[in-house]
Amino acid sequence: MSSKTDFDVEKTLSKLTLRERITLLAGRGWWHMEPIKGKVRSLRMSDGPNGVRGTQFFNGTPSSCFPCSTGLASTFDVELAQRIGKALAVECAAKGVHVLLAPTVNTQRSPLGGRGFESFSEDPLLNGKMASHYINGLQSKGVAATIKHFVANDQEFERFSISSEVSHRALREIYMKPFQIAIRESNPWALMTSYNRLNGLHASEHSWLLQDVLREEWGYKGSLMSDWTGTYSTVEAINAGLDLEMPGPSVVRGPALIRALQSEKLFPTDIEVRARKVLELVKYAEASSIEFDKKEASVDNPEMRALLRRAAASSVVILKNSDGLLPIEVTGDNLILQYLHGQKPDMFKFMPSFAVIGPNAKHAMISGGGSAALSPTYMVSPLQGIEEAASHGHSLKDDQVKYSLGLMTQRYTPLVDPHISLPSGSGPGGKFEFWNKSPNDSFLSTGVDLSEKLPDAAWNVSAVSAYAFLADGIPDDKVDEVCWIRWTSVFTPDESGEWMFGLGIAGRGNLFVNNTLVVDLSTEAPQGDLFFGLGTIEKRGKFSVETGKQYTLEVRLSNAEFMQRDAPFTTRGGMRVGAYKYVDEDKGIEEAVRLATVRDVAVLVVGLNHDYESEGFDRPNMDLPGRTNELVTKVLKANPRTIIVVQSGTPVKMPWIKEANTVVQAFYGGNETGHGLADVLFGKVNPSAKLPLTFPKRLRDSPAHPSFSSHAQERGKVHYNEGIFVGYRGFEINDIAPLFPFGFGLSYTTYTYSSLSLPSTTSDGNFTVKFKIKNTGYRDGKEIVQVYVTDVESSLPRPVKELAGFTKVSVNAGEEADAEVTLDVTALSFWESRQGTWIAEKGDFDVIVAASSAKDEKNLLKGRITLTKTITWTGLGPTSAKK
Repeated sequence: MSSKTDFDVEKTLSKLTLRERITLLAGRGWWHMEPIKGKVRSLRMSDGPNGVRGTQFFNGTPSSCFPCSTGLASTFDVELAQRIGKALAVECAAKGVHVLLAPTVNTQRSPLGGRGFESFSEDPLLNGKMASHYINGLQSKGVAATIKHFVANDQEFERFSISSEVSHRALREIYMKPFQIAIRESNPWALMTSYNRLNGLHASEHSWLLQDVLREEWGYKGSLMSDWTGTYSTVEAINAGLDLEMPGPSVVRGPALIRALQSEKLFPTDIEVRARKVLELVKYAEASSIEFDKKEASVDNPEMRALLRRAAASSVVILKNSDGLLPIEVTGDNLILQYLHGQKPDMFKFMPSFAVIGPNAKHAMISGGGSAALSPTYMVSPLQGIEEAASHGHSLKDDQVKYSLGLMTQRYTPLVDPHISLPSGSGPGGKFEFWNKSPNDSFLSTGVDLSEKLPDAAWNVSAVSAYAFLADGIPDDKVDEVCWIRWTSVFTPDESGEWMFGLGIAGRGNLFVNNTLVVDLSTEAPQGDLFFGLGTIEKRGKFSVETGKQYTLEVRLSNAEFMQRDAPFTTRGGMRVGAYKYVDEDKGIEEAVRLATVRDVAVLVVGLNHDYESEGFDRPNMDLPGRTNELVTKVLKANPRTIIVVQSGTPVKMPWIKEANTVVQAFYGGNETGHGLADVLFGKVNPSAKLPLTFPKRLRDSPAHPSFSSHAQERGKVHYNEGIFVGYRGFEINDIAPLFPFGFGLSYTTYTYSSLSLPSTTSDGNFTVKFKIKNTGYRDGKEIVQVYVTDVESSLPRPVKELAGFTKVSVNAGEEADAEVTLDVTALSFWESRQGTWIAEKGDFDVIVAASSAKDEKNLLKGRITLTKTITWTGLGPTSAKK
């Protein structure tokens, strides 16, 4: 076998038989490529984008979780994106991963997209720039990036079959452009096709998309793989250029390719071309020095923790601070509230008391759901972060920070994980046992005698989490696909009273607490959204407990009925157990209001979580869940000194926004969610983040409304009626004021812009915009400056303005800094479908330097440049421009 230093693609290819070449064109299991004994080793893949899960959904090795992609994009910090890419490569090496399935650069067309949190932005430039630096960081350490999902995979409803009906111009200017930028600036070594159809034809078999544009026009040389179960044809996908079907075992290749060769619908040369591309990906793996078939390990060290914390804090956006409540500053052993009104702050020397309230305060919401979810090495909740910051390294006073739930708004009960330990007492978690036939006749009975001894299990394993998606991590030689499962654990509550337990499964089963049936999902198991839509609804039941006492938990289930369904992949089902101290909603809100009334400062942490934003389904609306808005309104009325923290990956409605003085958008911050938030609230970090997407006041204001998800105008199709007017472009062309505009975010200092300088003309579209930024406040800070371009007179309608560039500038308090942004012809161009080219038309362009995209932006500079000749170009960018 070739060593890592001399893997020769052509030599290896020449030694492979036709059947071996065919074997290479589909995966082995979920995360590996099929090896060819003695010739080709099996490279390993893993999900991203905010972490490296490794090879197991079930009982996987814990991972570092970075902020979700919208949170990362809110930093507008390409250097940070590159550092995170490098850190993810270190984690890949620890897990033996050669190919990371990231980044995701699909466009946030609507606030309701289930995976919106997984992509960077509604703007193609910001999307592409963040992606390219992320990729450069990852690949600089030998790990292949897999940019995804190509293309127009912007909703989850009917995601395997829906046809995204998109105009050619919108495709080029909005949906394909992030891929174009990233391929030009970072050359990702792999690309993943999307599940959906594009204008009637599945992306994985779309010759125009994969051959004409990607391979020929853009000159892309990397390997193409399908999304998992996203290969739907044999001949068509091969001819279109799809190299690798994932996952394995193959459904539409293997013997089907042999038959296609026999009928001469395909030829050996077609197989050779595809196999060569797979081997080129193997070559990167061989050159990476990353061990093959490595035992997976976690990376948890001070350097990783520091970067996780920096990333979390950098992603927090201040939306309102009208009373100057923020930052809450710690000085020595004293806490002071600092009110900033553009003058040197007054210091109020007292020790404020805090009420920390809300469903997202005690439970750390580190990421969205689906492929992005992982088991973290550790988690810091907002409550923990605030307690630590308030203590300033010392013991908290007895009543300095008090917590109240308010009400539980999670779609599913919070995982019971923090409260469970193995029956043996040897560590956290629970024990799973598997049988290949029912252990006895009453195994799934609601009246089963749990003390009855069961026969020895076929296999057993302990796991730290009560969430188990059993798609992997189970030995096939010991456990059949159809199996019976028992999970046992010891539950130790941290509060006395009535607790609510929740159970969701893929199959049928029951949950018992102290040998008492609490949840019955064996008699009836209605279909729900759990486990990528393969599981049941969550059923709930109550049980009274006392603090510190131990209670047995037992789940018995079988996946036999589940396996009769048409799942798109093999899995032994799944199980999810949750629990929380039950609080009547009316009483919970009353308690939260009472606490807020008697505290100096209230921090109210609300929002969404991975139950609402996840792969597999879209959100039905922009509302905060349940009675959240009522809780917010009543707490605000009780204490105007309330800091409202909203956690979500995409926009939510804020009907109380006028009454609120202090509002923070926190996104999903990863492992260090709590520390990152506290660092901003308490002034350790001067916030600089700005929104990477527009927050509408109402869903109907979204340019994609109502042609999105299940509200499409035709069955099986979703029409992108807004064309190029996505996000802020749509708000501006329709003259609709958003709740918060794209690019908006506040700081604890203030800035002024001045001295705009740019050339009066350009003949090739290249020019540099120069200006000055002055920090007019009393804190050092960083300012994100955005450069927009307006085509003064165009032959086709264009947006009012488009983001053409941005920069993040550090400026010390009271000082001034020079800044510049260099643009090229791509900033002046639009797609001309008749000619099939990009075109920058001769004429005038306004150049706008601004702190946000807001129509009434005060910190704004404006200049004009004239393009002296029309330029048309094709390919990836200006290097291929024709004049």
